[in-house]
Amino acid sequence: MAETSDVEVLEATRRISRSIQTTVGWIFWDPGAIARFEALGLPGPLGYIASRCAPLAGAGPEAVSAAFGSISPLGIALTFEILGDRTRFMECWRARDAAVLEGLQAFAPNIMEVLADWSARLWGVVDQLPRVGRVLFGAVLDVERPDDPVLSGWHAVNALREWRGDTHWALVVAAGLTHAEASILHNAWLGYEDDWLARSRGTSDEDLAAGWRALERRGLADDGQVVAEGTALRQHLEDETDRLGSPPFELLGIEPTLELAALLEPSCVSLLERVDVTAGPNYQPASRLRLPLHEEAGQAQPEG
Repeated sequence: MAETSDVEVLEATRRISRSIQTTVGWIFWDPGAIARFEALGLPGPLGYIASRCAPLAGAGPEAVSAAFGSISPLGIALTFEILGDRTRFMECWRARDAAVLEGLQAFAPNIMEVLADWSARLWGVVDQLPRVGRVLFGAVLDVERPDDPVLSGWHAVNALREWRGDTHWALVVAAGLTHAEASILHNAWLGYEDDWLARSRGTSDEDLAAGWRALERRGLADDGQVVAEGTALRQHLEDETDRLGSPPFELLGIEPTLELAALLEPSCVSLLERVDVTAGPNYQPASRLRLPLHEEAGQAQPEG
């Protein structure tokens, strides 16, 4: 058997990572999930915070802010204030589970069989991944795994997503970036309108202004615009996230990884189209193919 090259591993990692993000991410703006969160006393964005951080909620809002990276600490603090008892966070976790099954059945029913069929193999990979430095991933592992095979598969994918996210934020910190600085660079790398990404995550005006000043001091921005050195740093972070995010798929095997990607992608296209409706076309950028900034906008086709 021919040895798999580093380039093949990276390409497989990039491809499957879009589908992993999409398989999980669509639920953040799903009306069925939002309605369930509102019934628990939380507006939609706060329901996202509560349901995602539930396994870590016992550690408190500061720990959750540290783990989430770019999500507004004020929003996280408000979520804790509203829910009060930290055991209530698991109600949001279970409400999200119900919305996941309902939403997949309605908008991407074909993915349900894929998740059920691959559940055991994905958990086998998850159980071999290193925990050190990956706090949110580690917290997710402490939650009892669902008996429902579809939901079990979805949670295995979610664990892989959180493992990659923890890895990415370690790289951001190693690059000496705050949450605001990271969002500013990411926004420019995506080619979004000024400060859109940071504001969508609840970054305060004060943090945003401080982020711009810090980037200008480092020569990564000038006169309110990110310069080439800034977008190059963001590209480096993306490349390193893919490189350091490849172990799960080396464990799974590159051929099975590409097989799974091909099975997930048609449904992920439907789920990403759902995000376009429920949130808007800028949301969930990790699910979308990115054109180089010099190319015309609108040519890239979304992919799961």
